[in-house]
Amino acid sequence: MTDWATISSLATASGTLVLAIATFASVRSANRAARAAEGALLEGLRPLLVGSRLQDPPEKVRFVDGRWVRIPGGSGVVERDNGTIYLGLALRNVGAGLAVLHGWYLFPALDTGREASHRPPADFRVLTRDLYVGPGDTGFWQGALRDPDEELHRELTKLLEHGGDGFTIDLLYGDVEGGQRMVSRFALTPYERDGDDAPRWLISVSRHWNLDRDDPR
Repeated sequence: MTDWATISSLATASGTLVLAIATFASVRSANRAARAAEGALLEGLRPLLVGSRLQDPPEKVRFVDGRWVRIPGGSGVVERDNGTIYLGLALRNVGAGLAVLHGWYLFPALDTGREASHRPPADFRVLTRDLYVGPGDTGFWQGALRDPDEELHRELTKLLEHGGDGFTIDLLYGDVEGGQRMVSRFALTPYERDGDDAPRWLISVSRHWNLDRDDPR
């Protein structure tokens, strides 16, 4: 005799299994779509800073003490006055999102090798004021060393007075939402042109590190 109760139970179980598989596939598809949408959103907010181009217009920058400096395109500036060392970089944002600068760290030597690493974010000097670089636009970074008794001030002064291959500045920045933090490393190397009273500083970016997501390498 046909066991209709068993057949009914098997049919119900089969239907439940099919429904579960369909639900699982639907959830996976929805998750993939959500991740793709989130990735597109983050890409639209993600900044990426490099040095500006040599043909870009100069940046005119004012410091809190009233000092003005002029930073040519594709260059950095290093000026000393009354014991203060004024620093600046001409930047370009090649990313899709607004770059919000958080802080900086200076190495008084060139450090651009493949084994180079950055300092923890807590070790970076916080900017006195907020600085922004719009997507596809140029901007600047500025900083100053004001304490002649600080070791970094003495080391950079020695480099400037006795010459050297250059030095390195790491910039810490992120997107407008406060995420996607990055550290970009800029090398400053001196070069002289006829008619210049002091050497100019050519800048180049050597490394980028992601802090809030995996690095691509």
